[in-house]
Amino acid sequence: MSNEILYKKSYFSRLPEMEPLAPEAFRAFVEFDKQALAPGKLSAKFKEIIAIAVAHTTGCPYCIELHVKNAKTNEVSKEELSESIFVATALKAGSAMAHGGNALQAYDESSDPELYKKQYFSRIKEFAELSGEAFQGFVDFDKQAMKSGALSAKEKELIAIAVAHTTGCPYCIDIHTKGAKQEGASKEEVAESIFVATALKAGSAIAHSVNALNSYDSK
Repeated sequence: MSNEILYKKSYFSRLPEMEPLAPEAFRAFVEFDKQALAPGKLSAKFKEIIAIAVAHTTGCPYCIELHVKNAKTNEVSKEELSESIFVATALKAGSAMAHGGNALQAYDESSDPELYKKQYFSRIKEFAELSGEAFQGFVDFDKQAMKSGALSAKEKELIAIAVAHTTGCPYCIDIHTKGAKQEGASKEEVAESIFVATALKAGSAIAHSVNALNSYDSK
């Protein structure tokens, strides 16, 4: 193995080596992952679409490889795959934009002891004056990414909820949970999307254990 190559498909085959090293935790994760990705209120196909979006948010190449293949097996189209990635892109960018309200609070040396209030989100409109073209570019992109296409508006909102739980943006969670509810999503569907995100965020960590094994075994 070359120390210069940090990601290769073949490295992922080392993952089973983790089981004898931490057997109970390993098996518990595998069982949780199966449950989170199993069909329920949301289909196995749609859960793989969510998984692709979250994998692009965590930036895990092993997870992208695995879940794109799983998605293809579940007859996810390239158009659906592409739209899920753009929702993830919009939400990752949106998390940064949403926190701009907090940046303005800090810059203005607000005496408010609370770091997160819903009202802070409304301050992002100030960026229209501070950096108009960039702000409008983001708004236009976000609208395009979230509008219905190969994936419905409801499906995109559910993907957005999953990604928002990966970025940890409370403003995004609030907005897109309400958006999903407005589009007819049930609380059960919202919960299942969150568990897919949870499995993928944890999955990114365990997937990278193969890199730790390579590093540990290197001379």
